[in-house]
Amino acid sequence: MANSTIITIIIALAVIMLVIWGLTVLSARRVNLTRRADGQKPNWIRTDPPPETVAATQTDGEGVTLYDHDPGELVAAPFAEQIEDILRAQMSSDPYLQSYEIDFGTGPDGGLEIIVGDKRYTSIEQIPDGRLRAAISQAVATYNQGGDSKR
Repeated sequence: MANSTIITIIIALAVIMLVIWGLTVLSARRVNLTRRADGQKPNWIRTDPPPETVAATQTDGEGVTLYDHDPGELVAAPFAEQIEDILRAQMSSDPYLQSYEIDFGTGPDGGLEIIVGDKRYTSIEQIPDGRLRAAISQAVATYNQGGDSKR
């Protein structure tokens, strides 16, 4: 009698676990993590590089990549390289800004590091030239807008 009670309890627990598992599977199929209600991809899944990066990689014959890393540049996080691509696109139409050698890197804290000529800056506010500061601020703002709005 004790054995039949234990077997009955084990079978009942197995049935309960199967029902719970089945309900979990059914509810999981209703959740869509890859699209928002407006049909757009959620921010965490966006992997399209900025148009400036696409243009830079195509110009270099690299096809479309997440970021454009040119020979001689510091290795940087993709976000830093993308901001640099946006800035370079802005600089290409401004003769004053074209005189600057700029490279972006990733600082020890994971933040943006800006190299102007042979000087390193860890914040935009440290850069002495106001026009260059404004251009970099605009590039960062353009990058930040990329998640939900068009440039």
